[in-house]
Formats: sequence, C-alpha cells, structure tokens
Amino acid sequence: MSENKLLARLQAGVPLLSDGAMGTMLQDAGLTDGGAPEVWNVKRPDVVKAIYQGYIDAGSQIISTNTFGGTSARLKLHNEQDRVYELNKAGVALAKEVAEPAGVLVAASVGPSGELIDPLGPLTLEEATEIFAEQAAALADGGADFILIETMSDMREVEAAVKGSQKACDLPIVVTMTFDTNYHTMMGVSPAQAVKTLSQWGVFLIGANCGNGPAEIEAIMTEMVQNRPEGVYLMAQSNAGMPQYNKGVISYDGTPDVMADYAVTMRRLGVNVIGGCCGTTPDHLRSMASALSAAMDDPILGVGESAGPEIETDESRAARRDARRAARRQVG
Repeated sequence: MSENKLLARLQAGVPLLSDGAMGTMLQDAGLTDGGAPEVWNVKRPDVVKAIYQGYIDAGSQIISTNTFGGTSARLKLHNEQDRVYELNKAGVALAKEVAEPAGVLVAASVGPSGELIDPLGPLTLEEATEIFAEQAAALADGGADFILIETMSDMREVEAAVKGSQKACDLPIVVTMTFDTNYHTMMGVSPAQAVKTLSQWGVFLIGANCGNGPAEIEAIMTEMVQNRPEGVYLMAQSNAGMPQYNKGVISYDGTPDVMADYAVTMRRLGVNVIGGCCGTTPDHLRSMASALSAAMDDPILGVGESAGPEIETDESRAARRDARRAARRQVG
C-alpha cells in the first residue's frame, strides 16, 4: 500500500493550498482550442513544467497534473488515443521533478471521459471502468501522490473512475464534482448526496470545483460541511469569478482580492483543501496564500446561522418533478 502523504497532512489540521487553472495557463502560453493539452507534456515540457513551478512559487502545497483529458475517450478526439500511457506518465513525471524538491504533493488529474454511461448512453459501466483504469495505471507509474477525479457531474461516471483507479493502483482517491445547475450537478446530484455517497466508496477527500464562482461554491461547501460524514475532509476549487468574452478573449472577473476573500471564507467554514479552477493564476494563488497565512490563528467557525442560500433538498426536487408530470398528464 502506498504511503498516504495526503491524509497525513490533512490530519495535521492546517488547511492546504492547492493550485489554479491548467487550461488557462496553457492557453496563455499558446495552446489552441484544437489541440490536446496532454500532448504538451512531451511536445512542450518546458512550458508545462514552468506552469507547475509557477504555482509552487505562489505557495501551492498541491499541484494538479496536465492530464485532465488523458483518457483514451478524450484523446481520441485528437487522434491521440494510442498515447494514453506516454502522455499521462509524462505529465506526472514533470510535476514530480519540481514538486518533490519543494515538498509539494502531486495530484494526478482525471477529468470526465466525455462519454455517456448507460442508461444515458452506449458506454457500459465496465467499459468506462477500463478506460479510467488505463489512465490511472499510467498516472501511478509516473509517481503521483494521489488520484484527483474532478469536474464530474454523473455519479455513474464517478463510480467508474473510482473503480478504475482502485483496480489499477493503490493510490489515495479524491473526488470533486461541479455543481453549476441550481446548486446541483448537470445530472441532478446535490452536494449532500455527493459527500454521503462518495464517503461510502472509501473517498476521504471530497469537494467541488469549477462552477460559477466563489459565491456559488460557498453555498455548496456549506451543505457539504453540514452533511460531512466522520473522517471525511473537504476540498474547494472555485473558478476565479465568471468568464467574460471580449474581442475573442476569455477572461474572468474574479480578482486576486476576490479569491483571497474566498479562501478565508472556505477556511472559516472548515474546508481542508482550498484552491482555484478556471481563470485562477499564480497571482490569485499568491493572494490566497497571503490571506490564509494572515488568518492562520483565526478560529474555524463552521456553519453558523447565516449559512448562505438554502439548497433545495433532493426530496423536494423529486416532489416538484412528480407534480409537474402529474399536471402534464391532467392537461393531456
């Protein structure tokens, strides 16, 4: 069994700062929309390594690898499906080169496959599990400290990714989902459902990433804190505000100060790993690191009376859905 360095640091009780966006940084470095980011692990390793180093220099204690779209299903879109092992292992190895000397942990990023799993699509759970297992094996061989399954919406796909990772290696597994549809995932999963179900699968660090910015993720993490099973730690990686499209360029309206306030808010709630997602740069991380350092002696308050927007329960959503169907049948 691999040493669980992540759990050891979480048990120390001090919030950990993770990193920011990989895609944003690669695009700034010249990656076009039509290219597979993972190819740069071998084509432009200097650029990828510089991005990793930039986050470490900004204060990140965890960096995520450039392997988000590293499944064969995603790489197939670029006709690179035969390079799963090469590209994933290279992405982790580059991260280890700069992370190990700094004492920083390497999270092996695993994103959605882009395929729908039955009953919603043609891919079986077993086939999806093998797709993720292939990627996880390469990530483990590269030397990752843990597997980070992120930006998920469908619990069936999360199940496949978790099972595939467990089949391929003995690395710790972390899962974050994106709750960008009325505080639920696109597939209707609530934060409470996610944290309860994932903990039953042996996932000890659970959270949310991407989404619609710090205000939204505060409500999501509040619900996770309220429903956190014993022994479970929480992770938040918000986008740097909302994307703005101007003259062909996408930027985000979340300033470093905005993200610094968000980081302190997450700490106050009791979130254990705090970072950013789309639009978050080393400049944001520096402000977040500074703010967390300044707040290091402040108490962890958890959820108070003013807990932000109330998220509709799964039972309430189901009742509303059934009522709408009944109403349509009566009209018909």
